[in-house]
Amino acid sequence: MKNTLLRRIEQNERAISEKFVLVCAGIVTGLANGLFGGGGGMLVVPMLTFLAGMQVKNAHATAILVILPVSALSGIIYAAFGNFSFSTGIPVTAGVLAGGVLGALLLKKLSVKWVSVIFALVMLAAGAKMLFF
Repeated sequence: MKNTLLRRIEQNERAISEKFVLVCAGIVTGLANGLFGGGGGMLVVPMLTFLAGMQVKNAHATAILVILPVSALSGIIYAAFGNFSFSTGIPVTAGVLAGGVLGALLLKKLSVKWVSVIFALVMLAAGAKMLFF
């Protein structure tokens, strides 16, 4: 009985430290999303796969739901500070909504390998653009 109790305490401590690491990673992700106006999802996917051991497709789907509230909140703050262009933002939003539906449907059909390859290529392209253009 004593060993069982100790084992449960160790499991609880491990679970608490894993949650703490995820909360800290979430803070970094939210900071990046708020600071850069997006890109938090690019951090959430590796965080969920490496730190939480989540499957790739589940990590991508979870990233969307995790980033949604922080993006909405950041957007409200940007708009309050006058940093949002409604004339440009509204048409782009229509395209993003259509692309989001298409992406969610494709995620179901693509293999994990293709999802990972496409994700890596998008990250590399974004990094190259920021460094060189």
